[in-house]
Order: sequence, then C-alpha cells, then structure tokens
Amino acid sequence: MPTSPEPIEAVSQRLDKFLTEQLSYASALGPEAESLTRAGASALRGGKRLRARFCLTGWRSAGRSSASFDDAALAVATSLEIFHAAALVHDDLVDNSDTRRGQPAAHRALQAAHRDAGWAGDSDAFGRSGAILLGDLLVAWSDDLLEEGLASSSTAAATRRAYAQMRRDVTIGQFLDVAEESAYTVYPDETHAERALRVASYKSARYSIQQPLLIGASLAGADDGQLDALGRFGHDVGMAFQLRDDVLGVFGDTAITGKPVGDDLREGKRTVLVAYAREATPADERHVIDALLGDPALTDEQIGTLQRAIVDSGALARTEELIADYARRADDALDGAHLDAGAVDELRALARAATERTA
Repeated sequence: MPTSPEPIEAVSQRLDKFLTEQLSYASALGPEAESLTRAGASALRGGKRLRARFCLTGWRSAGRSSASFDDAALAVATSLEIFHAAALVHDDLVDNSDTRRGQPAAHRALQAAHRDAGWAGDSDAFGRSGAILLGDLLVAWSDDLLEEGLASSSTAAATRRAYAQMRRDVTIGQFLDVAEESAYTVYPDETHAERALRVASYKSARYSIQQPLLIGASLAGADDGQLDALGRFGHDVGMAFQLRDDVLGVFGDTAITGKPVGDDLREGKRTVLVAYAREATPADERHVIDALLGDPALTDEQIGTLQRAIVDSGALARTEELIADYARRADDALDGAHLDAGAVDELRALARAATERTA
C-alpha cells in the first residue's frame, strides 16, 4: 500500500517520544518490566499506519487544512496505532498465529525469550500469558496518549465518545469472528454471507477506517453533515478494505504479506469468500470444504484444493465485484460533501490504496 511520508513520519516521531518515556519508566522497575516494555515497542514497529492516517485526514477534512498537524491531533492519531498494536497481539493469540509482519508473533517471541533465558516452567504458557498482559499494557498506553492529547481540547468529550465506540465495536467484532467459526453450523447456508459481512463491519470496517476518520473529525469540531459524509465513506471503504484482506488471506504472496499463504484457511475464517464458495457448491460436495477449512496442518496441496474451489465456484470474482461496489459507494459519499477539498483528494487516494493493495 503506497504511503504518504508526512503523516507517517510525524506519527513515528510522536511514537518514538512516547516509547522513550515508557522505557525510562520501566527501567526503574527491573529487567523484566523493561523487557515487557521493549516487547511493546517491538509490536509497534512497521505497519501501514492506516488508522493514524485516516484519523489525521479526518481532522483535516473538517477544515484543519494547515500545513502541519497540531500536538493534539498527533497524539490522538498515534494512540490509535498503539491500540491497533494491542488488537494485533491479542488477535494473533486468539488465532494461534506464529508470525506478524514477517516476524514472530508477540506470544511466540515471549515464548522464545523465556526458553532462551533458561527460566523455569512452560515456555508456551509463559508466552501466552505474557502476550495477554502485553496487549493490556498497549491498551493502557493508548489511553494514556489519548488523554494527553485531549488535555486542553475543547472537543475532548466528542472525541472520547468516538474513541470509546471504536473500542466497543472492535471487541464485539473480534468475538463475532471467533464465534462464527463454530456458530455457522446452526445457521442456514444462505445466511452465511450476510453474517460474514457483519463480522467484517464490526471487526474491521468501522475500526480500521470509519471510526479513525470520525475520531479525527470530532477532534477538529466537525458538524453533523461532515460526520455523516465521512461515516458513510469510511464504512464503505472499510468494507472494501476487509474484503481485500480476506482475498489476501487466501491468495496473498507470503513475501509481500508476511504471513503464510492460505493462513485464513488454516485458521478456519468464515469469510465472505468461504460463504460464497459454499453457497455455489452443491450441497453434497460442501463437506470437502468443511472438512479442510480450519485444519492447522493443511498441506500446500490441500490449500491449493481450497483455492481452486473458491475460484471455480465464482466466489473470488463475486467478492471482487463486491469490493468494487463498496469502493464506488464510498466515492459517491464524498460528492457534494462540505469537506476540505485537499483532504477529499487525500481520502480518495487512501481509498484506492486500501482497496487495491497487495499486502
């Protein structure tokens, strides 16, 4: 996904300042506390800074078109990146993922650190426990930086409400995602796509794009009309973003995505792709998909079997059409909106990058 260096560099500098403060605090608590803090810093490396970028563009959209971001906007945008790191640490733990961005997932890194230090006990259990606490620490850091940014803001209450809704929605969305891997069996096949879209909305679309936009716009004092346009744009771009993620989770290039090919198939993700594939497969043949999906030991050959089933059923083409439809609707939401013209151009560029990406 192409990146704009200005907001990314500004957020990176603000993040570095915050992490330096946290490391200074933790160093006085001993080497174990310092190691947890360094694990938090590691979890914040890399990534597209997507949520921060949409937050800052939402801020600019509401009329804050100055050449540089103020301290409050940078702090709030950076807090979203810290919260996202927390979500990824917990998500990898829930999914039992081994890698993140081409590196060991947090629980695996903590497991290896325990083993290499020669500590007593079960390294795997330590890694999982440590990752739960690391995610909690990152959530606390996110709150700390958010409050620091809002300390003297006249729009603090509206911004806090938008941030709180983001946290609630993504937590529920994550649970819906976990539940669907088991609950799908008791619901009619024809409802699976709709249920997968509900997961996509709450787990990703609102959290990744819509709510970061609304948080930034709320901070800038956006009016109801601006919030409505940004909300409609953000949700549709977010849906397209998540559906693209679903495609990459099955067909993505490991060298680009940093995750093993077909990882979503091994994890048993009940995505729109899977729902469409099952819907188009004769009832007496669906058992082949169901038997393979969710097996963590899937071979490359079995991954290929599922990939072919998805393509041959027309599910991939149908999902691509849905992505394009969401992207068109998002673009339409900006027509006639009373938003900063330069920020609208940036929103459209971000939308293209989010939906046409390869990683």
